Amino acid sequence: MDVAVLLFEGFDELDAIGPYEVFRTAAELGGDLDVSMRTLVPDEGVTARHGLTVAPDDVLFGVPDLVVVPGGGWTDRDRPGVWSEVENETLPERLDTLHGGGATIASVCTGAMLLANAGLLDGRPAATHASAADDLAEYDVDVRDERYVDDGTVLTAAGVTAGIDLALHVVERECSAGLAEQVATEIEYASTY
Repeated sequence: MDVAVLLFEGFDELDAIGPYEVFRTAAELGGDLDVSMRTLVPDEGVTARHGLTVAPDDVLFGVPDLVVVPGGGWTDRDRPGVWSEVENETLPERLDTLHGGGATIASVCTGAMLLANAGLLDGRPAATHASAADDLAEYDVDVRDERYVDDGTVLTAAGVTAGIDLALHVVERECSAGLAEQVATEIEYASTY
C-alpha cells in the first residue's frame, strides 16, 4: 500500500507526523506499506504550523493508495495553512483528481476543510477539529463528534491526536488487527481505534 502524507506550508506537525509514525512502524513490523511525505510541487523544506521544517521525500506523482491530509491554520487566517490552501484552490482540486483516480483520501483535524472544499465530503459523515465543526457543516456534511469516521474511500479524524487513531484504524483495516495492536503497543498509545 502506497501511503502519501501530503505536506503544505502551515500544516500542523502532529497531524502529519503522528500518522506517519504509525504507518512507518507498521511497515517495520511487517506491514505491506510504503510511506512517504510528499508535496504538490518540488520543495526542499516545508515549514509547519509551530516552526518545524520538514524535508519531503518527493513530489506527489501518480495516484497513491492513500493520501493523508493534515490540518492546521483554519482559524488563524493570517498565516499559511488550510485556510490559505482553500483560498488557493490548487490542493482541493488535486485531492478531487486523486480521489477520482482511485486514491483513498484521509484527513486529520481541519484538513477536513480541504476535503470539503474539494467536494469529497458532500452528503458524507465526517469529523474535524471542534473549532471547524460549524464551518464544515456549511458544506452539506454530516459532522460527527467522533475520533474518526471511515466512509470507505474518504476518512476523517477529529482534532490533532485523533490522526493516530485514524492511522491505527487504517492499519487494522488494510493489514490486520494484530498488526494495529502491535503498533499501538510499540508506540505506547492507548488507542480507542
